[in-house]
Amino acid sequence: MLNQQLSQIIAAELSVRAEQILAAIRLLDEGNTIPFIARYRKEVTGGLDDTQLRHFETRLVYLRELEDRRQTILKSIEEQGKLTDDLRTQLLATQSKTELEDLYLPYKPKRRTKGQIAIEAGLEPLAETLWNDPSRDPEQEARAYIDAEKGVADAKSALDGARYIFMERFAEDAQLLAKVRRYLQQSAVLISKVCEGKEQEGAKFQDYFDHQELLRNVPSHRALAMFRGRNEGILQLTLNADPEQEEGARQSYCEEIIREHLGVRFNQQPADKWREQVISWTWRSKVSLHLETELMSALREKAEDEAINVFARNLTALLMAAPAGAKNTMGLDPGLRTGVKVAVVDNTGKLLATETIYPHTGQEDRAGLAIYQLIKQHNVELIAIGNGTASRETERFAKEVIKQIPDNKPQTVVVSEAGASVYSASELAAQEFPQLDVSLRGAVSIARRLQDPLAELVKIEPKAIGVGQYQHDVNQTQLARKLDAVVEDCVNAVGVDLNTASVALLARVAGMSKTLAQNIVAYRDENGRFDSREQLKNVPRLGPKAFEQCAGFMRIAQGKNPLDASGVHPEAYPIVEKILQATEQSVQDLMGNASALRQLDAKRFIDEQFGLPTVLDIFKELEKPGRDPRGEFKTAVFTDDVEEISDLKAGMILEGTITNVTNFGAFVDIGVHQDGLVHISSLSDKFVEDPHQVVKTGDIVKVKVLDVDVARKRIALTMRLDERPTENKEKNNRTLSAKTRQSAPRERHNGAMGNAFADALKNWKK
Repeated sequence: MLNQQLSQIIAAELSVRAEQILAAIRLLDEGNTIPFIARYRKEVTGGLDDTQLRHFETRLVYLRELEDRRQTILKSIEEQGKLTDDLRTQLLATQSKTELEDLYLPYKPKRRTKGQIAIEAGLEPLAETLWNDPSRDPEQEARAYIDAEKGVADAKSALDGARYIFMERFAEDAQLLAKVRRYLQQSAVLISKVCEGKEQEGAKFQDYFDHQELLRNVPSHRALAMFRGRNEGILQLTLNADPEQEEGARQSYCEEIIREHLGVRFNQQPADKWREQVISWTWRSKVSLHLETELMSALREKAEDEAINVFARNLTALLMAAPAGAKNTMGLDPGLRTGVKVAVVDNTGKLLATETIYPHTGQEDRAGLAIYQLIKQHNVELIAIGNGTASRETERFAKEVIKQIPDNKPQTVVVSEAGASVYSASELAAQEFPQLDVSLRGAVSIARRLQDPLAELVKIEPKAIGVGQYQHDVNQTQLARKLDAVVEDCVNAVGVDLNTASVALLARVAGMSKTLAQNIVAYRDENGRFDSREQLKNVPRLGPKAFEQCAGFMRIAQGKNPLDASGVHPEAYPIVEKILQATEQSVQDLMGNASALRQLDAKRFIDEQFGLPTVLDIFKELEKPGRDPRGEFKTAVFTDDVEEISDLKAGMILEGTITNVTNFGAFVDIGVHQDGLVHISSLSDKFVEDPHQVVKTGDIVKVKVLDVDVARKRIALTMRLDERPTENKEKNNRTLSAKTRQSAPRERHNGAMGNAFADALKNWKK
């Protein structure tokens, strides 16, 4: 019964049939994973895709938590003997946690309040009398309730106590709170001010020193910036409930909302002033504080959700970046004084050699010879260079070495080294390379992430990859849950090679755990490569359910059954047998034979277990077996004479790589150790509501430099190449003078491949 109710709610949100959601709930409760349901249970769910299923999963958790809380509240109120039929109906009807808590507020166990103390002192009849009959004189009525033994010393104390009774009663009125909340959500203004004396310490928050904005319009990145400023003691945040009123106005419009809700009219009767004070105190002492805290929390929660979604989209783009492929690759982890760490891996990612060279400290010739020898010895085809400190200098050095190679010159590619240091010091890296220095492990990671970004980046905690906005300010549990789902979806969308995948990669496959992944690798080490998916059943603790979930995402190249290299699930192999009989071809001949497959009617192969969606998926897999959904590998080409921020000039057109996409624009690596920002307004000639509609992390783009602030390390870029650069002669002059100061050492460095290296190279060739 409950599942049916939940399915109707979620179905309405996703604009699908309730039967589809109910089927998905059953599958999920039976222990099926989202990737498995999305790929192999389309008939059951009516074709819900992984995006819909992830939203469904999130909402299902929320609604089930809501239901658990509802039952707890119903039980609590019933035990108090205060659960009326009307209240029960309201509690059962709401689908909002906020509204549920509003309804529970009057019955929620709480500390002894001033209102309760006043009731205990016998002041409730006084409150009722003055509120319901304003013709009574408050002072005169209050004298009858003076009782020193009960803590009511005089008439003023009696009237104050009576006020507290009604203040608390009104502040716990769910309908009243909803009305005031709606008004504030639409009209309240968020005000940010700098704390006195914090101007210099909080200079990075200067945009918010005197800032105000409609609460409903505050975007997530600005909200999180202001909350960070408040947490660091730099900013004060408040809500102005009446931005349209003149400063110093006697009454808030929210008091008018309260008065109208209560049906109060003031006719200059004796108790009107007392009643007016009750309403004013209700707003100022109770409702305003309660709702300001709630709305601030809601703003932060919404901003965090959006920031987490931004991180998830960027991570998806990064993980799904095109792999350079199975090529012998050299990884260079740049450094100045500490040297450049070098690692060479073969086309399977196996480590072949390591080295530490010092090309930036006067040992260019020796370093060049070492790199040359490694390239020739191991037939290096790609050189991956980390984009950190000394990246451009190291790239230039590598290109000078490559010039000396007569043929089969390797290609240099600058790659993001985000998270490489985290991996280097991880337990996983220590298990992979127990004898290798931590610093050299980073070079291995850089090389491998060029070969296959997904396979390498899964070894790093997702949030350590650093493609989010304000990622350390958001709920870390929710962030981890969301990013784990992203990694799981990406890994299963691509599939994994069962015979080469690492424990970290296998653990992300549907139905797998770290223990099962370790068992697979141990079985592989002991028994050799897997020849068929069926052998997975021999892996310790890998039962039927785990096999069902993971088998379709495991790939075996050159196995006994060619279908094991495809995305066809073993449970559907009988369908393929029927297709083979119909075409009178072997599976080897049929796979990749698009013309033969297109002549078949897919409906002929539908049976009780498998419907048209599965059969069509099988056709696609047979047509392009084991297809990789990732795009073609491309890389940005940086301009040779632009290596530092001081080299930039307004008007330059450069090529770069999108490194991060936020709600306010996109950051681009143009090879100067500092990403530039393309503001959302400069992403396109057309209006852009969401930057993710235009670009994604990893895209290669052309940009024009609009403005450069060397001191603050800020670069303004545009993708609208006809946009005119900002006129700012002072900044341009600073840029030019900085370039002049740095030109001499760069010219000296360009001579790195000098006579000494040429002589050494000549001797080595001999």
